Amino acid sequence: MCALSAIQTLIEDEGLAADMNINAPLCSSISNGTICCDRSSIRSDICIMKGDVRTHSTSFAIFVYGSKDRSSSKSRYLGIVEENEELQHEKIKPYTRKWETSVMNTIDELQLIAKRDSTLGMYQQQCDVQHNVPAVFFSTGGYTGNVYHEFNDGILPLYITSQHFNKKLSDYPPVDFSGDKRTHCFPETIVGLRIHDELSVDSSLMEWNKSIVDFRDLLDRAYWPRIRGLIQDEEREAQEKLSVSPTFESSLEIKKEVPEHQLLKKPKLLIISRNGSRSITNENLLVKMAEKIGFDVEVLRPDRTTELAKIYRALNASDVMIGVHGAAMTHFLFMKPHSVFIQVIPLGTEWAAEEYYGEPAKKLGLKYIGYQILARESSLYDKYDRDDPVLRDPQSVNKKGWQYTKKIYLDGQTVRLDLGRFRKRLVRAYDYMFSRMNQHLHLQYSQ
Repeated sequence: MCALSAIQTLIEDEGLAADMNINAPLCSSISNGTICCDRSSIRSDICIMKGDVRTHSTSFAIFVYGSKDRSSSKSRYLGIVEENEELQHEKIKPYTRKWETSVMNTIDELQLIAKRDSTLGMYQQQCDVQHNVPAVFFSTGGYTGNVYHEFNDGILPLYITSQHFNKKLSDYPPVDFSGDKRTHCFPETIVGLRIHDELSVDSSLMEWNKSIVDFRDLLDRAYWPRIRGLIQDEEREAQEKLSVSPTFESSLEIKKEVPEHQLLKKPKLLIISRNGSRSITNENLLVKMAEKIGFDVEVLRPDRTTELAKIYRALNASDVMIGVHGAAMTHFLFMKPHSVFIQVIPLGTEWAAEEYYGEPAKKLGLKYIGYQILARESSLYDKYDRDDPVLRDPQSVNKKGWQYTKKIYLDGQTVRLDLGRFRKRLVRAYDYMFSRMNQHLHLQYSQ
């Protein structure tokens, strides 16, 4: 069973529903004590509850209580019966892959129930924790653990759903709905998340025309405090080891005398390395070639334990990124706009590579270069006959089903780059970045 989380958010003005006219047009205005659900998207459902909202995690339920007319003698006489009456009952699985039955079957279903209010409180859960701000409920199950799905199915939809609050979600700690058995009470809630497209933000659907660039700026603000801490730790360690010698001092003086136009910066190239399937088997030769072209090269080998702030720091400081199609390409989100992203596209992955990473990278403002390998650059070339559909017509193989794509093209091949062919893309990236980086130095020298 999956975990569920509730994030508290701080909002201003007229409340959550009043601000949902862009994100949830079907629920732009709802009455107190009611539930409004928008199920029009193929990707996700989203429900809004307004009023006296109370959680009951044991039964995976969220209740909302509204006011009732107590003026009539009949209402007063039947009050105890009426207070437990369900006025509305909705069900929702708050995960953003609604169309994918197999994964949605693993997501816990929430019961959203609207009931009458009662001054007697016989059937009403008492508040253990009272919150004066709304909450967003979403699932942390599904494909969580895969960096692509964490951003595409979780973090970006959370940004899309909550950005109109104009406040940081981190103002309040998250609540583990599944594990916290206390009754949490909120004035309003959103249950479920909005999602636009693969690793994208559709600015036409956002308050203030927010875009993927704004999301990237949010990441920048989020990661830099930790990055500054890492830098300070490194500087402290360096100071402890550093012993200034006459040789060191004289080298500083020599550097100061070098004309600025001779200190042109080298573009930094970061290669995201893979082990096993879809790895570049001649990666060492790629590094040497890139260095000869003029790049300052770094090879990054992230794993599930690598701190995201460290990956962000490395990519944020890079000018060009090279990687083979896979979940790790999600890290293009960490690159500065106008940087270069070169995606190596193995056989049989052309559509996914462009749809999931190529097109979203362009929306972020990156210069995207897709390098589609030839059959002879794949290890499959040595496993199958030249006329086999696996080599000749990968699309026909993919049509047989996901299990074939995964077994053959995702898990079953490695890449040996044709360095002569690949060099053309690398030189193009180098020329582009070198020109951008050193333009101001050229202008100063010419003056």
